[in-house]
Parts: sequence; structure tokens; C-alpha cells
Amino acid sequence: MFKKNFIVLFILITTGLQAQNIYEFLRLDYSPRAAALSGSFVSADKDINVIFYNPAGAATLEGTPVSFSFVKHLMDINFASIAGSKYYEGLGRFTAAVQYINYGSFTEASERGEKLGEFGAGDLAALIGYTNYLDSNFYYGVNAKFIYSSIAEQSSTGYAFDMGLHYEIPDSRWHFGFSILNLGSQITSYLNKSENLPLDMRIGFSKELEKLPFRLFWSFNKLNEKEDNFFSRFKNISAGGEFRLGQSFKLRLGYDNAKRKDLKIGTTTGLAGFSLGFGFKVSSYTVDYAFSSLGLVGAIHRFGISTSL
Repeated sequence: MFKKNFIVLFILITTGLQAQNIYEFLRLDYSPRAAALSGSFVSADKDINVIFYNPAGAATLEGTPVSFSFVKHLMDINFASIAGSKYYEGLGRFTAAVQYINYGSFTEASERGEKLGEFGAGDLAALIGYTNYLDSNFYYGVNAKFIYSSIAEQSSTGYAFDMGLHYEIPDSRWHFGFSILNLGSQITSYLNKSENLPLDMRIGFSKELEKLPFRLFWSFNKLNEKEDNFFSRFKNISAGGEFRLGQSFKLRLGYDNAKRKDLKIGTTTGLAGFSLGFGFKVSSYTVDYAFSSLGLVGAIHRFGISTSL
């Protein structure tokens, strides 16, 4: 009965999702691997960082994985994440994670330009999740998140839920993912002005080729946003490719057409929307790096390390 109700709940919720504008840091790519693939991670498996894109993907994890990621953004902006998961016999797999972003220091000044001091700003989200089997090769997952945001002496809090489905066809190496992210509300708001969360509905697939050491990732994002017609909802695309070179090294490339459009300055886009990265294993540890171009604005560097306890 629970399995049937869970799927029905997905169908009902997808009819009313809208794109929103508070806690936008929840949309950021923290994982270097996911970022190198331009966020086309909704159908990923066997990676703890999939919980930020589709909580159902965590059902494919093995052991007790943990991961830490650090991102060097523009100027003094830095953000990081830590995630872990553990399976309990008879109960299912539980996940937990924290995302944090520090926007650096800002100068506080009077109306006449006199320096009064400095203040900081930051965002944080704490996540707990659960995933299990719906059927053979078919998984579901849910996350619950507490969100805290601050600017100087002002702050805002909120809550959100993620839900996802993951289906795999092992013989042909296909994976399909569907998720609804950041479904929630503010608890307290800035200046008593309530705003909505950045809802995001995603659907995608990945395919590992049989005769080539290559895996393709494809994701349609922000399907909840209103458009003139149904097919226009599929205009936001992110895609990536992962090449396996030997047993311990992987090269990654990615492209996000929405980011390329958003980062266009005049008639110039440069390499905006493109990303690349690599990952390699050292003993029981996996080290990942990603470079994401922001076009004329600059670039973002991401670093990560993961292992299984």
C-alpha cells in the first residue's frame, strides 16, 4: 500500500510546482563529479552525492560511504558539503549531509559613506534521508532538510523535502531517475517578507556503453516552470560524459544550456556552461576535481574526497 501511495503522491505534486527565488544555494553543484557532468546527476548511482539530486539513487550504495567537497567560488565566496550513508538490516539505508556557503565579509557604511564596520552572510542546509526498494531494480528515496540563512543580524529559516525514484536495467546498463527537489516553505523570513523555495523537478537517464569505457548522462531540469506549451518545459538540459581510463582514472565533460544562456554578456558567452574534471583512486580513497566555466565572469574550482568506512 505504501509503495502505491508513494507513486500516486509523485503524480499529484508535479501538477503544481513553480520555479522560485529563495535559498538558491540549494541549486548549487557541490560534488566535483556532479559538477564536471554539469549537474546531470539525477540518474547517477553508487555515489553518495546523488542524494543532492535524487535521494532514491542512494539505494544503490554499498558499505558506509562518506564524502567531503570544497568549492572555491569567485572572490571570497566558498562553499562545502559533507555527506554519509549507512545501511541497517531490515530497515533500509539512511543518509545525512550538510551544505554550507560563506559569502565572505561586507563593509557596512552609513548613508554618507562612512565605514561603520563589517558583516558576514552565509547559508546552511542540514539533510537526513531514507531510501529503499519499491521492487527489483526500482528504488524510492526521501530527504528532509532544515535551512538556515543569515545576512548581518538578519536571518531566515525554512524546511524542505526531496523525493525521488530510480530505476535500473542492469543487463543493458541503463539508469533512469526522477526527482522533486526543495518542496517546502520558510519558517521565518527576512524583513517579514515570505518567499518561496527553488523547486526543481528533474528527469533523466544515464547509459554505460558495453564496448566502450564511456557513460553518458542526460537530465531535463526545472520541468516545473511554466511554459507556453508542454514541450517547452524540456528546454533546460544538462548533459555529461564520463570516460574510464584504466581501472582508477576517469575523465569527465559536461554542458548546461541554461547556465550558458544565463551567463551570456552581450553577445559573448565564452565557455560558459561547459565543465570538465577528473577523478582517481588512491588506495580506498577517491579524489575528484572539477572546473566549471562562468564565461567572462570567471570560473569555479571544486575539490572532493570520498571513501567507505
